[in-house]
Amino acid sequence: MADDRRLLRRFRRRAPRPLPDNVVPFADQALLLALRGAEQAAVMQAIWVYRHPVDLDGVRRFHQTLGHGLVARLIERSPVPFGRHRWVSVPGPQTALDVGEHPRPREEFYQWADDQVELPLDPERGPGWRMGVQLFTDGTTGISLVISHAVADGGAAVFSILDTISGGEQNLDYPAPHSRPRRRAVIEDLHQTLADLPETARTLVKAAKVAVARRHELVGPKPPVPASAGDERVVLPTAVAAIDIDEWDSRAETLGGNRLSLVAGFAGKLAENLGRTRPEDGAATLMVPVSERFTLEDTGGNMVTIANIRVDPEPVTKDLSGLRTAIKQGLAAARETPDEMVELLPLIPFLPKRAMRAMADMTFGFSSDMPVTCSNLGEVPEYLLLIDGTPADSMWFRGVDRNVKRSVLERRGGLLTVISARLADKMLVSVISYQPGAENTIASLREVIGQTLAQFDLSGVIE
Repeated sequence: MADDRRLLRRFRRRAPRPLPDNVVPFADQALLLALRGAEQAAVMQAIWVYRHPVDLDGVRRFHQTLGHGLVARLIERSPVPFGRHRWVSVPGPQTALDVGEHPRPREEFYQWADDQVELPLDPERGPGWRMGVQLFTDGTTGISLVISHAVADGGAAVFSILDTISGGEQNLDYPAPHSRPRRRAVIEDLHQTLADLPETARTLVKAAKVAVARRHELVGPKPPVPASAGDERVVLPTAVAAIDIDEWDSRAETLGGNRLSLVAGFAGKLAENLGRTRPEDGAATLMVPVSERFTLEDTGGNMVTIANIRVDPEPVTKDLSGLRTAIKQGLAAARETPDEMVELLPLIPFLPKRAMRAMADMTFGFSSDMPVTCSNLGEVPEYLLLIDGTPADSMWFRGVDRNVKRSVLERRGGLLTVISARLADKMLVSVISYQPGAENTIASLREVIGQTLAQFDLSGVIE
């Protein structure tokens, strides 16, 4: 783990901090308002699996120390209706460590993980994160960490976990909740709005051009929602595949690709097998988040650039060279030419809820492009396994939409998210899926994942 130690030192290297700037970035305010408008939430979950006894005191120390830094905060709304939101500090654990009182059957592992996701989280009122520990009848112990996506993205979560395991206690120096008297808060937020005006004015010009160019998306007919799609909340099926890392790398090289292009090819072929491709050309549209977070000094909640990449699923199981080139071009284009919808973020404080939903649909192509989120956390240091001080036998990540209504999923044409990470000697691929008219069970999802791996001549353990 020598390389991991050097990486940890880089993560924890800090320059002198300026006076605290706790204004929430436009992207994070947009995410919060979009989720509020849809009456749903987005969270990340990390799961550790131990097949030997867990040091519960070690887990408690981690739980105590994690309550600092990027997860030790909430979002406080401005008293000004069109004002910018602010980060506020909430140090220490925001809930007690949830330790199961009695062992549960091993076959209930995923049910327990889903239960942890469904426990209350709120990026404004708190808690913004929580942890749970559960022993199972076969001697396995599961440890869950769930974090509101409005507070931190995957990169922030990984950095925070690594910093905590290495003994760090990052202090962002944010003010306490409701520490500003209302009069002062109004004055400060009005000054911030005035400071933002030049950018807002430039954005209005861009908005007018976008509205004209994409008016068909704003006023065009929406896809019909089946009458059977009610407002009941849906728990989305999840499955995880663990593939030997040498097998994965060897297959990528044989197909003329690399690690990332094989992940993208797998996501594209999986989309085809699930029926989630564009009807006009059979292509899969991948939304690939590219992290812009490099150290713990990067304190935004969600610091990513989104690259949109079209994948023809037909050749990817035989040749990845074309997809490898397309990914390279797509990533370069995303950084050089910002998405026109992202450029409208300075208007976020002024938009009503209905407009926020329309903007989200346009940004992510929910109604037409059948997007697949394909997120790659890259090579994760093995230190991440040491949550109780000893190495976990396995670990995986997933991003989950909570409180999502069936009618919303149907209107958006379903959902497919693929999250990958390289950890120790395994390639971990987590899949969340809901497809209108499909069976939408964990068993059926595992079957399709196995089918897709076999098409690439890959095998793995699927849970």
